[in-house]
Amino acid sequence: MVARALSFGTVAEAYERYRPEYPQELLEFVQAYAGVPIRTALEIGAGTGKATRLFARAGIAVTATDPDAAMLAELRKRVPGVTTVQAPFEDLPSDRSYDLVYSAAALHWTNPDGRWERMAKLVRPGGVFASFAVPSELADPAVREAVRQARTPYVEDEGVPPPDGSSADGPMQWPGTELERSDAFTDVRQSLIPNNLTISADHYIGHLSTISAYLMLQPADRDEVFRRIRLVLPETVEVASEVHLHLARRVP
Repeated sequence: MVARALSFGTVAEAYERYRPEYPQELLEFVQAYAGVPIRTALEIGAGTGKATRLFARAGIAVTATDPDAAMLAELRKRVPGVTTVQAPFEDLPSDRSYDLVYSAAALHWTNPDGRWERMAKLVRPGGVFASFAVPSELADPAVREAVRQARTPYVEDEGVPPPDGSSADGPMQWPGTELERSDAFTDVRQSLIPNNLTISADHYIGHLSTISAYLMLQPADRDEVFRRIRLVLPETVEVASEVHLHLARRVP
């Protein structure tokens, strides 16, 4: 799991190029939930800054953290002026708290032991925690099945299973399931923000090249699975890229 979490730096430029931007509606959801101006924010697993720029453009003083130096180097190019800290979540100092602590497609890489106790120390009382991700999926069922068959000899599942073993079909999904069990957070909410995209087949392959399940393959196997997938794709594909958002408030 640690190896997968630290695999992205090898493809930092591709990550920046092929991963989708987060929509403005995401910022609006978080601001509306907060109910008061958000002045400071801590980002966990910032990567190349796909979410950093959304919050920084709103005038929020973001401290972007990531354990990977290559990812942070790309972030600094894209979001100059933002404070950056190279460290995993578990090593972040807890001597300061923030109006907002958020994680964009990175929370599942953190250590579950004591996760919410550590998180509570970073969110000011009454402040907001947000976790969001974009589990992109091909919209056409026939194309989706063709790609599944093409990749299965090499990659059975592209995603990372919920750390707490909860069902993806349940009324509350992870990390909301854990937040509801935490004494430090309340008012847990789950939302979906539509964000469908139409992209070229080559762009879709580029996106796959930034997913950890493929990064863990041997180079020859990775090339072969991408070749097989490309053969079954039309020239353009529609990708269902709903933003899965979880919000919670730090108990005062």
